[in-house]
Amino acid sequence: MKPLNLIPADIDLAFIPKRKLFFVFSFILVIASIGMVFTKGLNFGIDFKGGILIEVRTPEAADIGKMRGQLNNIGLGEVSLQEFGEPTDVLIRIPRQDGGEKAQQEAVNTVKAALGEGVTYRRTEVVGPQVSQELLRDGLMAVSLAILAILVYIWFRFEWQFGVGAVCALVHDVVTTIGIFALLGFEFNLSTVAAVLTIAGYSINDTVVVYDRVREKLRKYKKMDLPDLLNLAINRTLSRTVITSLTTLLALLALFFLGGEVIRDFSFAMIWGVIIGTYSSICLAVPLLIYFGLDDRARGGIAGDDDPEIIEEAQ
Repeated sequence: MKPLNLIPADIDLAFIPKRKLFFVFSFILVIASIGMVFTKGLNFGIDFKGGILIEVRTPEAADIGKMRGQLNNIGLGEVSLQEFGEPTDVLIRIPRQDGGEKAQQEAVNTVKAALGEGVTYRRTEVVGPQVSQELLRDGLMAVSLAILAILVYIWFRFEWQFGVGAVCALVHDVVTTIGIFALLGFEFNLSTVAAVLTIAGYSINDTVVVYDRVREKLRKYKKMDLPDLLNLAINRTLSRTVITSLTTLLALLALFFLGGEVIRDFSFAMIWGVIIGTYSSICLAVPLLIYFGLDDRARGGIAGDDDPEIIEEAQ
């Protein structure tokens, strides 16, 4: 049985010649994302703006849909519910109410009245502004340190030019992900930060695969023009990149449509991250290397230009 090849092995698409078009598109995307964050703002969840957490237990498996309908019409804002451990346990998140501690207690009483009898309240916590600010700061620090660690890793594994290119693509992915959340008004919480960090890991994995092929070609084709060499490297990894992205998207689409409300925003962030991460690995991370001046050390090594196998592949 022949292996499935979605992309022909000898494909030769012109990615590098169209790099300026990709750069302009990405620049517009990043500027628009930053503009959306500053003009429309992010819809911060309870984790980042404070609120109320209530853990309840029902006699039988909880009907999340019915409970959501009961709580979304009591005037407390957007209430989120999540199955917590057992099917009978539910975690309820309520936005922080205006009016201090008294208003928070009134909100708790309103929830109890809406849910009625037969529900056991196991835990009630109020996340104050100070705690939420600490969570926001820690989330930003986690993303920043992850990007810095990736820069150092790529720098040591390849050359500094590769590290800068990878981080530029990574920042592009993170900024546009935050921008799409601002545009659509999806809740931005700790789960979203986890999604952003996962996106960073996925994107850099894709970039490293392409960079590894670039380094291989640099050592083999010492006289080939750099733009042609980079375009060859992209095309030789295109099949792997597309198949990996498609299989990942299949799982994420299943989570998005069948996973329920609780993980829908997380799933959407991951879907966007896979798409934009694949794009940036091919259309940004590699073309940027042209402008960073790869030195002669990157072309030292594996084989010479007169190797018959290499000449055959180049042709």
